[in-house]
Amino acid sequence: MAECCKERKFYDIYHCSTPVTRRTEAILTLNSFEDGGEGGWASQCDEKFHSDKTRVVALSTGWYNNGKRCLKFITIYGNGKSVKAKVVDQCGSTMGCDDEHAYQPPCWNDIVDASDAVWKALGVPRKDWGG
Repeated sequence: MAECCKERKFYDIYHCSTPVTRRTEAILTLNSFEDGGEGGWASQCDEKFHSDKTRVVALSTGWYNNGKRCLKFITIYGNGKSVKAKVVDQCGSTMGCDDEHAYQPPCWNDIVDASDAVWKALGVPRKDWGG
């Protein structure tokens, strides 16, 4: 379940992320990209919702790079496996706590926010999904 913004709490914002290399470390988080899911609105790259059974991700603002990674595939390594996932959205590191962002705080600068299908493909036990 997503953390909601708290009244009178200040949240860090990030305008950039670490440079992308073949071994860039990130925090994998869980998100629903479906209509009515915790992601809130349709994906930024194609203005569509995506099934949780599809391997899709949202990247922190810096990695999203003004949409330059839209609809491109990234490879995620974890749990001794790898999976390719399509970038369909931005996990806003410079904005949040509003209706457009489902009242979620801004993302950190090292987030790959992934659908159920990504977690499943990595073979992570369901009880460990999300962080």
